[in-house]
Amino acid sequence: MYGIKDVAQKAGVSISTVSNVLNKTKYVSPELVRKVEAAVNELSYEVNPIARSMKSNRSGTIGIITEDICGVFYPYIIKGIASITERAGYQMVICDTQGEYGDSNAAKREQEIFKNLMASRVDGIIFASLVSTEERERYLNKLMKASQRYKPIPLVSLERDFTQFGIDSVYFDAYENSQKAVQHLIDCGCKKIGHITGPEIMEVAEERVQGYLACMKKNDFLVDRRTMIVRGDYSHQSGYKGMKQLLDNVPDLDGVFCGNDQMAIGALKLLREYGRKIPEEVKLIGYDDVFLSSVVEPAISTIHIRKRHAGIEAAKLLMERIDNPAEEREPVGIKMESRLVVRKSTVADAPEDWILADW
Repeated sequence: MYGIKDVAQKAGVSISTVSNVLNKTKYVSPELVRKVEAAVNELSYEVNPIARSMKSNRSGTIGIITEDICGVFYPYIIKGIASITERAGYQMVICDTQGEYGDSNAAKREQEIFKNLMASRVDGIIFASLVSTEERERYLNKLMKASQRYKPIPLVSLERDFTQFGIDSVYFDAYENSQKAVQHLIDCGCKKIGHITGPEIMEVAEERVQGYLACMKKNDFLVDRRTMIVRGDYSHQSGYKGMKQLLDNVPDLDGVFCGNDQMAIGALKLLREYGRKIPEEVKLIGYDDVFLSSVVEPAISTIHIRKRHAGIEAAKLLMERIDNPAEEREPVGIKMESRLVVRKSTVADAPEDWILADW
């Protein structure tokens, strides 16, 4: 097996020149670069990644922590992250906590994943945390300290704004977006609007609840929280069960806002089983604008979230932190824009709107 000395001898250059070419640490003339590359190819020389990592203090890997990789939301995010990190020469290590917000076992898995990624000397971590609102300050402060233990490892939060804890964040305004969704149902003539939301302990779920309540109050609509708001877990199964619960509580319900498109698809199935005409009798709107919402029948109106672009922005923030480790600046928060997408679940003659390009 050939080493760097053999490559230097074959190319007729110094060992430091070979190192500079392979690691791109200093400028080397095009002529010498060609000689080194020719020698590397002829000798089939491979750089030892462990040695390179120890020398540069970089592993060339990025950790990604998701809540549910099997869902239809995070693949968009990961695609966006990959478009930036791969171009920069980084590989991704994707880890999934496979749990629900506030679930103690899921929280332990998340902590263990962070510990393992940091011990593996990843160069940065993009994460969507399951930590509850009540526990987040203690948890995130501990996390920030741990990120400095082995080497400075920058962190970027997805979905939730953790800038107040010193963590760069790419997030969505769930409160504002929820009002867009509910106002659309009201503009379509709905009088009794229910809401299928996420776990109570989940911060973004509560923001959507508060947006729903604020819009209903602004339009002088009464809400009985015990009967018109039901909890799900963002799966289509919970949307199905939540819709049944809503109809049992409020039989004359004529509008439903679901906290994500997966629950909206489950709600749609239940409404069809009950023989409710959509949108004539019940109007339905979701949240996220994932591919499936555009191809079910009827297609589901929703709030378009720039998922892939959120991944891009998170990766850019992380790359900037990695490339400028000594630079001190305030944590950056990027609030992603959103828009209402109107389909046939609220407006019968709405145009077709397939989103095949992102899938």
